[in-house]
Amino acid sequence: MKTTLAKTDTPKTWYVVDATDQTLGRLAVKIANVLRGRDKPTYTPHMDAGDYVIVINAEKVRVTGKKETDKQYMSYSGWMGGEKYRSLATYRAKKPEFIITHAVKGMLPKNKLAHQMITKLRVFRGAEHPHAAQNPVPFKG
Repeated sequence: MKTTLAKTDTPKTWYVVDATDQTLGRLAVKIANVLRGRDKPTYTPHMDAGDYVIVINAEKVRVTGKKETDKQYMSYSGWMGGEKYRSLATYRAKKPEFIITHAVKGMLPKNKLAHQMITKLRVFRGAEHPHAAQNPVPFKG
């Protein structure tokens, strides 16, 4: 039996995903799989063989239950008393890109390769994005 390994010089595809009315966790799983390259037959866990993903309409992503008010994101400055808790509703109003980026980052492996993968994710607030020159194709899945 022959084992196939992904090459580093494979061409990368750009996908555009519309987050309107999609559930946050289910959308994040699909995006993480594309960033890792798990949707390709040449998937190799120790290599970055994934594609680029552009997410538009980040502020219109849907969450279930009472997560809009009850879900808290914690940040810590490193100083005593430097903990800050912010709700999902606060981030949706001020920085909706963080919601999707944080969810996808949590579904990537916890190693140096994850930083390389997360740089291929571009999240935008509205329906416009500046990556038209890369000819992104709509993501089906």
